[in-house]
Amino acid sequence: MTLIRPTSEVADTSGPRRGPGTGRAVTVLVLVALGALIPLLGPSPALHDTGEAAAPGTGGIALLRTVLFAALCVPFGELFVNRLARSVPGTPPPPRSWAPWAAGAGFLAALGLASVVSTGNLVPDSLSDLDVGGLYATRDGKLALLEVNAFAVAGLCALSRRPGTQLWPLAAVVVAEALRAHPVTEQSPLVGSGLTLVHLTCAALWAGGLLHVLRSLRGGPPSGAALLGLYARVAAVLLAAITATGVCSSLRRMPPETIVEQLTATAYGRVLLAKVLLVAAVAVLALWARIRLGRAADPLTACAPARVEVVALGLVVAVSGLLTALPVPIRW
Repeated sequence: MTLIRPTSEVADTSGPRRGPGTGRAVTVLVLVALGALIPLLGPSPALHDTGEAAAPGTGGIALLRTVLFAALCVPFGELFVNRLARSVPGTPPPPRSWAPWAAGAGFLAALGLASVVSTGNLVPDSLSDLDVGGLYATRDGKLALLEVNAFAVAGLCALSRRPGTQLWPLAAVVVAEALRAHPVTEQSPLVGSGLTLVHLTCAALWAGGLLHVLRSLRGGPPSGAALLGLYARVAAVLLAAITATGVCSSLRRMPPETIVEQLTATAYGRVLLAKVLLVAAVAVLALWARIRLGRAADPLTACAPARVEVVALGLVVAVSGLLTALPVPIRW
């Protein structure tokens, strides 16, 4: 695929140009976000009139998990896209890595979550409330410590001469999150952990990959359209896997005969519905970008809806963080 065009056409683009679909893309995103506004405001609106009680520090935990998920997306996306770029001739060197900063943010978020676990899932009022030694005595405590150490190692790997080695500590964080989300008291916990493992990995590759692709396309390199097209093809597979695992996980927690009622009557269901709406909007934006990539005179105009897609994916990450902090619905 080439971006070389006639001289007369290039002359018409001497100044900055705004893609004609940018305004429509923003409008679509705003309308969908409005539908998800109440759950996005935090635990209190989501729990309103549900009869459910929020755990202590739910808002803070949701924020910490959002930061942790975002810290996974950035390095996973960089490793993923840099590998894709090797098969695209003429790709310029990748932009400066954000992975060390992401690892630092993930380390602090994991440390905050570990402090909550050390106090019996209560928000500590002072350092004296922390029982670090007690973390080794519980399954959740060990997983929390694993995440703290894994982010620290990932940061060191990102700063080393072989940044690709950070894949292994990052994978350890994903495994720890998958195990944490499904305690042994749950029915078939390994099945749930497997679904979460695939779901979280694919989501991190999708969101982080798109962010890194757009960073790589700054300046409009000649290979930009080819790289974006290659990412788009892989992203379609990732979206299919995310959808399948998300549906299966939801049905495990909300059986088909109760799912309609629980989507509106429980905090978990409301936020899940918000997440579904946002993911649907992201899918529409991704399709829009894909169509532009194949039909537009300048394939890089696909970056306009793709940039909005990144913002929407950021909202999805925030909703996912909130979802993990809310009470799991009862299997009626």
